[in-house]
Amino acid sequence: MELNRRTVIAGAAAAGVATTTTAFGGTAHAAPGRGKPVKSLFGRLADGTKVHRWSLENGGTRMKVLSYGGIVQSLEIPDRRGRYANVSLGFDTLEEYVASSPYFGALVGRYGNRVDQGRFTLDGTAYQLSVNDGENSLHGGAQGFDKRVWDVEPFTRGSDVGLHLYYTSVDGEMGYPGTLRTKVTYTLTRDGDWRIDYEATTDKATVVNLTSHVYWNLAGEGSGSIHDHELSIAASRYTPVDSGLIPTGELARVAATPFDFRRTKPVGRDIRTAHQQVLYGQGFDHNWVLDKGITRRPEQAAVLRDPSSGRTLRIATNEPGLQFYSGNFLDGTLVGTGGRVYRQGDGLCLETQHFPDSPNQPSFPSTVLRPGQTYRTTTVHSFGA
Repeated sequence: MELNRRTVIAGAAAAGVATTTTAFGGTAHAAPGRGKPVKSLFGRLADGTKVHRWSLENGGTRMKVLSYGGIVQSLEIPDRRGRYANVSLGFDTLEEYVASSPYFGALVGRYGNRVDQGRFTLDGTAYQLSVNDGENSLHGGAQGFDKRVWDVEPFTRGSDVGLHLYYTSVDGEMGYPGTLRTKVTYTLTRDGDWRIDYEATTDKATVVNLTSHVYWNLAGEGSGSIHDHELSIAASRYTPVDSGLIPTGELARVAATPFDFRRTKPVGRDIRTAHQQVLYGQGFDHNWVLDKGITRRPEQAAVLRDPSSGRTLRIATNEPGLQFYSGNFLDGTLVGTGGRVYRQGDGLCLETQHFPDSPNQPSFPSTVLRPGQTYRTTTVHSFGA
């Protein structure tokens, strides 16, 4: 039986669970709280630009966000006994994020995921993007939104607390047309949900696909493999890829393949199957075509659960796709916030999105944004134990 956040925390307190002091100055069984986000200096870039960290808490969820890349540096939630752990992979220092981060916790744009050879044609004009993934452009190019310093404005609204993040991407940045004005809102609700609202406008036709690149480990970052995590994805089809991880254009059925997560199963059950698509990704690194399609309001797309702690994550979105990446390229060279090395499969990503390479795939849902239009999309992360 899954318990909600308030029940877990209240129950732990009543049972006298041992307290654990956290970086927020609270304890593992502290009652859900809400307060204005707290700002502190996290570091400086090489050119002297200040990077700040914002700490916020509500409904039993604790989060730290950097102005650099809109990065979620940590996200703490309780287990079934009310004990907190940081379930998001990340680094202790700004220098590590700048030097070698595989998009830990970052806001990704202007185009999340891959664009074939970094090229596309829009309204008869050919564009060449920054290429940073072999022959392809990945997550906006070499200096995508994950490597930009965002303007941050904290807010409290009713029982919610959060941050507005702003970034303006100028015409031609990383090869993309149009000046794109972006606003992303992180909200922690009274129930401890983490909601992301993305908005963008442009002065010239362009393509946009924004997402969040948190690496999840519900047992706690640095605790080891996520292969025992149980996952379900509400998708009957996925988009197969070629050897460069670019979609072929096919919407293939998941039935009788390792990609069938319609019924909950351990992440690692089929990850070593000799299936060509698994071999291409060295695990899972594919886009699932959500059965619900594009919706006006967020609808459930995936559920992740860690049996050892009881922690659960439910993801709802109005996007048509979900990129499930099983942390295949973590290679043991990165040390996380807990002082432990991250190895292959020590975290996974569930990125809500439009499909990879949509600018070159006419049959995929369009990612074109034109002047006078507003790009809007929402993803909600709900936690339980």
